[in-house]
Amino acid sequence: MKKKICAMVVGGLSFAAMPAHALDGTYLLLGRGDGADIARAGLMWNWQKTWRVSDQWHWGGYWDASLGYWHERDAGSDNRNIVDIGVTPVFRLQRSAVGGLAPYVEGAIGVHLLSHPYAGKLGSCFEFGDHVGLGARFGPKQEYDLAYVLQHVSNGGIKQPNHGINFNQIRFAYHF
Repeated sequence: MKKKICAMVVGGLSFAAMPAHALDGTYLLLGRGDGADIARAGLMWNWQKTWRVSDQWHWGGYWDASLGYWHERDAGSDNRNIVDIGVTPVFRLQRSAVGGLAPYVEGAIGVHLLSHPYAGKLGSCFEFGDHVGLGARFGPKQEYDLAYVLQHVSNGGIKQPNHGINFNQIRFAYHF
């Protein structure tokens, strides 16, 4: 019971620390990892500051708040499902649109709270999630976004086991 209360407090504080400005986008992510399938929905808040690298490229980023669902394929007859709440600051290097496409590369490290540990792979409910992504924005107003995301989730050695899990994911986002 104490662990669940602690998780709710940490999750609430994480969301409270997010920026108060308007929502900038939403996404749906689907993927497969080491013994688990994942589906995640998220909200995005763009950072208000960008940094020019050249005439065509700039650094920027966004806050990502997500709710995910993992289905453990390797759990035998009693397959378990995990709920994942995450908060992640994402750094993005993006090119200005050329021919309707604005390619980018991104990287991030955030925190995730799981409904329960992933048996045999993750020994705690508190996990770190880092990812690298490669994608492009497109559409008349650059409102669509399609990306490949490679994510690693582990607890950084806080509690054993800590084998971690890697997910290959496809993300489709819509920017308001």
